[in-house]
Amino acid sequence: MGDPLRPVVIGVDIGTTSTKAVAYDVDGARLAHHSVGYPLDEPHPGWVEQDARHIHAAVLEAIRTVVAELDRPVAGLCFGTAMHSLMGLDPDGRPLTPSVTWADSRASRQAERLRAAPSGLALHRRTGTPVHPMAPLPKLLWFAEQEPVLFGRVAYWVGVKDWVLLRLCDTLVTDHSVASATGLMDLRQLSWDSEALGIAEITAEQLPQLVPTTTVLPGLTAEAATATGLPSDTRVVVGAGDGPLANLGLGAVAPGVMACSIGTSGAMRVMVERPGVDPLGGVFCYALTEQRWVVGGAINNGGIVLDWVGEALAPELGGDAEEELLALAARAPVGSGGLIMLPYLLSERAPHWSALPRGAYVGLTNGHRREHLVRAALEGVCQQLALVLASVRAAGNEVREIRAGGGFSRSPLWRQMLADVLGVPVRFPTAHEGSAFGAALLGMQALGLIPSVDVAADLVRIEQTAYPAPAAAATYAALLPLFNELYDALVPTFASLRRLAPGLAPQ
Repeated sequence: MGDPLRPVVIGVDIGTTSTKAVAYDVDGARLAHHSVGYPLDEPHPGWVEQDARHIHAAVLEAIRTVVAELDRPVAGLCFGTAMHSLMGLDPDGRPLTPSVTWADSRASRQAERLRAAPSGLALHRRTGTPVHPMAPLPKLLWFAEQEPVLFGRVAYWVGVKDWVLLRLCDTLVTDHSVASATGLMDLRQLSWDSEALGIAEITAEQLPQLVPTTTVLPGLTAEAATATGLPSDTRVVVGAGDGPLANLGLGAVAPGVMACSIGTSGAMRVMVERPGVDPLGGVFCYALTEQRWVVGGAINNGGIVLDWVGEALAPELGGDAEEELLALAARAPVGSGGLIMLPYLLSERAPHWSALPRGAYVGLTNGHRREHLVRAALEGVCQQLALVLASVRAAGNEVREIRAGGGFSRSPLWRQMLADVLGVPVRFPTAHEGSAFGAALLGMQALGLIPSVDVAADLVRIEQTAYPAPAAAATYAALLPLFNELYDALVPTFASLRRLAPGLAPQ
């Protein structure tokens, strides 16, 4: 269990489908961990929500299990969370709505209307949050327009971590990091944005108190202390969003070092010292601490594309066919013989931030075979990430190195493909529980156990580096403008398809 004299902090990562609690000491050694899953509910097409009570129960179970495994006191807890969730509470803090997740697209039309308005881009630049159905601002508009009676009954609008902390500590606060992903907070003033509140038809009093991510709450309620096995005076650090914390978990904290993660979806983020987005609004900007922000973009379609390829193109391989699919893709040449796939199976986020697009293969000939289709799908995911990288650079940020994690990084083919498409060395750290490790580091800084989260760069060890192969990188560089142009060329087609087959598209 390590040196019993070294302080322990538990990072708690409230994810989309599970909560992880992981205990670390100040040297970054993992001492105990536990994960508890919960369902995603999809009651209607495009709706993706959760019962927050299940998440609260998972948080308690994960912490309790980890505490029971430890042989030393816990210095504190620190929380990370999936961003963009929204739920309404009554005056006593009881949920009136489910937790509406980032994946929920019911507010697509509200987001499109806001984005097309003269103030849409200015709102994005001021708040750092793209005008997209993932964000709480369009979701609030949806509730106001589609559920006006319920909307009028809501006393407080919060994120799921805010509610969990309310249950644990009897304090209603939200951190600057999570708030910076709502579309409701002015990045530079670190206050609720009056124009955004007016659009959402709510008041600042209906939102939690804004606090820094390093804020330490008074302690646990008696009920929470019993449920977790911790003393009631355990220090609880409010924490941050999972995206910025993942940068810490990968050690991507220095200027010019970008974090890339590809799981079901994907994201790229670089840490900066001042907030800001690019002129065209292609990236987000979210807070971590007062001196650290992340600029980047998320994509909806990461590993989910490989899953679809297996089901649609190689069903005979069965549900656990990743290695066979990757071997199939390796048989096709770089660039898939001129075949391009737009991987927009679940619409898309960065850098276009639209729920409109759909997936497409372009350039098919009778010379293409299944291996070309599989490889083109993987290349499409990497090319979409390359567009995010270009937008991050357009916002004035240097990127000279990328650190990558996620399930995809187990594959040598994807590792090399990512480096070739991005044209930048990609370093793969030894495994850490990403956001949970980042939360623990942030908690250590808040509790004075480490001087700064910058120590993450020294605590994370690099396992392997993939360097761009010149010939492959040149091929992908030539294809990327074509990939980018196809989006704009097909927007009218996407719009027509949604009108013709509305039941197949997010509403």
